[in-house]
Amino acid sequence: MLHFRFSTLLKELTEATLKRPLPACRQRSWLPARHCRFGAASVGGRAESPRLLHAAPHRPPLRAAPFATPFRSYCVKTDGAVELEEQLKKDDKASEAASEKRNAGILPSLEDLLFYTVAEGQETITAHKFLSALKTTGLRTGDPRLKECMDTLKETLQNTPDGMTLDRQQFKKCVQSNIVLLTQAFRKKFVIPDFQSFTSHIDELYENAKNLLEGQVADYIPQLAKFSPDLWAVSLCTVDGQRHTVGDTKVPFCLQSCVKPLKYAVAVHDHGTEYVHSFIGKEPSGLRFNKLFLNDDDKPHNPMVNAGAIVCTSLIEQSTSTAEKFDYIMNYLKDMAGNEYVGFSNATFQSERESGDRNFAIGYYLKEKKCFPEGTDMTSVLDLYFQLCSIEVTCESASVMAATLANGGICPITGERVLSPEAVRNTLSLMHSCGMYDFSGQFAFHVGLPAKSGVSGGILLVVPNVMGIMCWSPPLDKLGNSVRGIQFCTDLVELFNFHNYDNLRHFAKKYDPRREGGEQRQLCIGPMDYESLQQELALSAPLWKKISPTESHQDSSTTVVYRMDNVSE
Repeated sequence: MLHFRFSTLLKELTEATLKRPLPACRQRSWLPARHCRFGAASVGGRAESPRLLHAAPHRPPLRAAPFATPFRSYCVKTDGAVELEEQLKKDDKASEAASEKRNAGILPSLEDLLFYTVAEGQETITAHKFLSALKTTGLRTGDPRLKECMDTLKETLQNTPDGMTLDRQQFKKCVQSNIVLLTQAFRKKFVIPDFQSFTSHIDELYENAKNLLEGQVADYIPQLAKFSPDLWAVSLCTVDGQRHTVGDTKVPFCLQSCVKPLKYAVAVHDHGTEYVHSFIGKEPSGLRFNKLFLNDDDKPHNPMVNAGAIVCTSLIEQSTSTAEKFDYIMNYLKDMAGNEYVGFSNATFQSERESGDRNFAIGYYLKEKKCFPEGTDMTSVLDLYFQLCSIEVTCESASVMAATLANGGICPITGERVLSPEAVRNTLSLMHSCGMYDFSGQFAFHVGLPAKSGVSGGILLVVPNVMGIMCWSPPLDKLGNSVRGIQFCTDLVELFNFHNYDNLRHFAKKYDPRREGGEQRQLCIGPMDYESLQQELALSAPLWKKISPTESHQDSSTTVVYRMDNVSE
């Protein structure tokens, strides 16, 4: 490339000199390129220091050129100059030929490849077809990461004749701002590559659990007793932001005890593990969640029971007012939910406080045992505790919260870090051992995943590094867990190898949705830059529509999935 640019530059300088009159060039002649001296040259737009092109060891004598007139002289081409010009013409032709070869083999852009994939051989594509194809990947049009793409698409459609169809250039303009994310989605490089197949199994599990009619809606908090026992919803969000919902997923309900691991994570994020656990233990209590009981060190057993959750509440933003503390925690929860719905039920809060005698008793017992930080107002802590239990979510927004925990504290749909890795690791550990009331041991044994249940009927389930799931159905079993939610979680792990101790290499009776087709291995993906992904796609461009994985490779910075048919290693 440098040789090509230098040859072109040299020709331009030569031609310019040929056309320019030189009054003082008497007794001078044209010299071959190797005898020329340039004060400065610019190669590829970069100024360089003066450079001497060294002559041959035996320099030929200068040949004199006759004057055209006695008053005005021009340099005349000599034999060497003619040879030089001919050589430059040959270089030009060779460079043009090389350029044509390069253009013929140039890497196609990601935007072009994406268009050809979705358009399936057509010259245009409808917006409906593109959005329908996007939905099959698990991404939503409302995904915050795709906002610029969707805004451009809307604006572009307004300027098209039919308001529906895009040509290739218009399509490229719409997708270019999010092309890497979209390419990964359509190339099935997300953590769940065959998302449609996976969600069809989820729908079947949902229907199986829907038939269960056992359990009773919690009535010790009057506001909770108003929910219909027929409500049943499941939402999931993967660590790549793939979304699926089924059932009554847009109905708001209160987090109740499902907020306990979330505020514990905030406390550890702010203060660190050592400080938080100087006030709270880490062991399962083996007792009911609202028992008036402490461990041998006069500490609550863990932050997932009422006593531990009350103390944990007192550790957050200790020097601020109750209102400021509430706003502080609410902002954290909204960030975890990717700014999806997080509200507050004042009616539930009032109902909780009016019927909270047991929690007041626990509070006074904790105060007697000096379990709070010095100077804590116990009644204000209890008010905040009741308020946090009364925070409202939907299944959809809560699944993003769970996915943030699954993703190491980074919200999948915004890409923002909300919690530290330390806080997430500790939270998941305690959810695994203490999150399901007196059913925690059995749940850890049979399901093997971190989870937290609440008396409103919710179960916040985390599949680490894969996804977060929120199940919600008000009827509870005798231990205070959602009947349908427990059944769904059990069936999920029986079908997929999500149990923490399932062997990921040697399995026969379970599907692995992290692999294409549930059987063949594939590698998880990470962030990729445009050029790397472009090269990978270009290598498989002739096989773009092939979807069966047969080989995979790992780069030092990211892991990529190759999906090719009939390709030998």
